[in-house]
Amino acid sequence: MASQVPPSKIPVSASDKPLPPSASLTEPADYKNTFRGRMTASKYADPCEAASRASLECLERAHYNRDECLDFFAAYRECKGKWIAKRKDDSRKGRDTV
Repeated sequence: MASQVPPSKIPVSASDKPLPPSASLTEPADYKNTFRGRMTASKYADPCEAASRASLECLERAHYNRDECLDFFAAYRECKGKWIAKRKDDSRKGRDTV
């Protein structure tokens, strides 16, 4: 069983601080291609995988201090929101969603 590391409350030094997230992280990949690229449909296929990965990498660099990565979390939430809105719009218009 892995031990749990408590999050650090010490601010990250300027040299270790992650760069701010790029604007491309807020744009989801084409979800149709994301789902088609897999052998089976899965709830784990995520067009916002780059934003998710970036937020997890930020947490590791910041020693799990969430306050240092709030911008990355916001970028991921924005990406997910755009993806869900696009799927709803496509569904409403009768387009193939997968």
